[in-house]
Amino acid sequence: MRQHLAVFLIFVAGLAFAGPAGEAGRYLETDEYLNAAFPSGVPAAQVLWLKGDLRADVERLLGHRFNGLRVRYWRDGTRSAWILDEIGKELPITIGIAVSGGAIASVDILEFRESRGWEVRYPFFTDQFVNARLGPNDTLDRRIDGITGATMSVDAVTRVAQVALLLHEHVANAD
Repeated sequence: MRQHLAVFLIFVAGLAFAGPAGEAGRYLETDEYLNAAFPSGVPAAQVLWLKGDLRADVERLLGHRFNGLRVRYWRDGTRSAWILDEIGKELPITIGIAVSGGAIASVDILEFRESRGWEVRYPFFTDQFVNARLGPNDTLDRRIDGITGATMSVDAVTRVAQVALLLHEHVANAD
């Protein structure tokens, strides 16, 4: 009986310190993300200055002012990778978007800082973006299914996907 009680108390103590599964955290380091986005070797980082119409388009897609002057990205041929922060409800979500040939190749959540909405990091959600392109009015050419209780996080990832496609198109057309 005492052994069972001791095991039970250890179990309960472990639960008290473990915290809920899937909470906010850093899921992927930048170099891990880039190595996955560019398996044959990560190209040198480049900088895109956001000014004029490009800045206005980014801000229109985000629905708010973009605070940076420039965006860092990686590009090799027709493939680019973008790491952008966007506010979910109150805190930023760090999102990696790889674009290949004008379509999304992958979406990865590198870091999630809020207590709700972290489900956006799972493949059941992020895989919906694969092969998405910009359609009319710079919207995605497909519907992205939401997640109950994570609406603001879903919207943030969707906006970043649109921005990454727009920026990819901009650098591809600059050649």
